[in-house]
Amino acid sequence: MRHSERRPEERIVITGIGPVTPIGIGVDSFWDSLSHGRSGARVVPELVEAGLKVQIAADIPDFKPVDYMENKSARRMARFSQLGVAAARLAVEDAGLDLDTHNPERVAAVINTGGGGVTTISQQTEVLNNKGPGRVSAMFVPMMAGNMASCQVSIELGLRGPALTSLAACAASIYAFIDGRQVLLGGEADIALAGGTESNVSALGISGLANMQALSRRNDHPEAASRPFDKDRDGFVFGEGAVVCVTESLASARARGARIYAEILGGGRTADAYHITAPDPDGDGAARAMAAALRNSGVNPDEIGYICAHGTSTPLNDAIETRAIRTVFGDHAEHLAVSSVKSMTGHLMGAAGALSGAATALALYHGVLPPTINQETPDPECDLDYVPNEARDCRLNVALVNGFGFGGQNGVVALSRVDN
Repeated sequence: MRHSERRPEERIVITGIGPVTPIGIGVDSFWDSLSHGRSGARVVPELVEAGLKVQIAADIPDFKPVDYMENKSARRMARFSQLGVAAARLAVEDAGLDLDTHNPERVAAVINTGGGGVTTISQQTEVLNNKGPGRVSAMFVPMMAGNMASCQVSIELGLRGPALTSLAACAASIYAFIDGRQVLLGGEADIALAGGTESNVSALGISGLANMQALSRRNDHPEAASRPFDKDRDGFVFGEGAVVCVTESLASARARGARIYAEILGGGRTADAYHITAPDPDGDGAARAMAAALRNSGVNPDEIGYICAHGTSTPLNDAIETRAIRTVFGDHAEHLAVSSVKSMTGHLMGAAGALSGAATALALYHGVLPPTINQETPDPECDLDYVPNEARDCRLNVALVNGFGFGGQNGVVALSRVDN
């Protein structure tokens, strides 16, 4: 079915955005940084003290959990859950949603992650080694579990509908948009809080990725380290954060007079079946995911005006993603704008897809494309329009959001502009 032929009850829209990110907390701060090309990367003192070769990350040093929950609750959560709860509260506030007026059994939480409580594992391992088993937190196992972000959002906000979690690496929160949409269309809920959260910036997490040769080592210039599609890219900048969106039917949104950022038209998911870290060299899985998203959304390739790319800033990913885009769009690829917000935010892993989705929804709403910053030296293998260095005014109708994860899990969603 063409997306334009769907009834309002069958159309799922984004009415609230809650970003807790390295470039801003809250939708206004987040969008201001995105549209002005500001980087959130910095030298992290903990990484310097640990003597790591990679000493930069895109973390959120000014995040205060007690601004969003009671201190007792915060102490029983891993940081990724704290970030998820904060993002959910911000999304509900941004949507103008009074949860007290809604049946809590009809509100779902679909909050995905890539790694869960890795920082908690690191901290409690140190406690075990230095202080003994009797000092390990009794809450250690539930704190680290990946499903806890959805559960804690449900507990803190009093939501009694489905609480769902998918662990899908860097595609995780693309999956959240797809699954949240299905929860609504399947009649399990009237409202779904959909998004992702991640917090693995630690000596342990950074060391593993650095030994994989996945991270940039531009310690002397962190703001310039993430440079997707640039010839001199040398890896991604690890980031932390959470983004949650309020989603509901178009009929519901209009009935309560909500502002609508964008419509979620549909999505596609595939597997590379190739390697646990490297993407398929032909970009086959990524291309099939984009094609599936178009097909499931009732959208023709030539209707797409913008792609928010996975764009990690690794030598392999960016060239392969470019190849996959050309495979799907053919000659129309020459007319596409493609940018990577990871150039500013770093790579938030399980939260990356939700961040890109929120950025794309805001781009559709404001008619402005976020740039790919640090574009200095063209790469012959990356030969599309990457919206270099400065945001661009552009009134869009339909866009794609790409997310490709370790293990070859691929997710893509299509978003469209909605006239408020």
